[in-house]
Amino acid sequence: MRVVSGTCKGRPLKSVPGTGTRPTTDKVKEALFNIIGPYFEGGDVLDLFAGSGGLGIEALSRGMDRAIFVDREYQAVQTVKDNLKACGFSEQAEVYRNDSERALKAIIKRGLNFSLIMLDPPYKKQKLVTMLEQIHNAALLDHEGFIVCEHGHDVVLPDRVCSFTKTRQEVYGIIAITIYRWDRDEN
Repeated sequence: MRVVSGTCKGRPLKSVPGTGTRPTTDKVKEALFNIIGPYFEGGDVLDLFAGSGGLGIEALSRGMDRAIFVDREYQAVQTVKDNLKACGFSEQAEVYRNDSERALKAIIKRGLNFSLIMLDPPYKKQKLVTMLEQIHNAALLDHEGFIVCEHGHDVVLPDRVCSFTKTRQEVYGIIAITIYRWDRDEN
């Protein structure tokens, strides 16, 4: 696993020890960022189920200004911190050990807004539609931003959730990526 492009291109990233975390492959990461970027001129990213932090770090490497990483597992949080340090992004990041629901509530209280929100929960415990509704209701996504949902290939997410519209869905083997944006007609 490595950073695919940007200022840290080629930098190896540590994986979370054990089998509880499934890192996004470099191939999927590259395809995903080619769809939504490939590079950014600033903005903030939320990596809500961070694992090793590979998605958020990729976004920082490609030009995002700041990132918040959240994972409920201690080993994942330590791995994110190690990977951020290795890439020189520690000062641009906040890392929290928390579950997704509590983390979203804390982020909502802070009144934060993101250009990119990455949702890659464990496949068997996904509540993606509920999370999309929470993100919508709290206006956490910038009106030009993206929400990226990673899920099993057998999961079909709705074309519309609140004012978010599915703009693309791609399948890579057993992994699928669904991208949402604000409905342009409602801006």
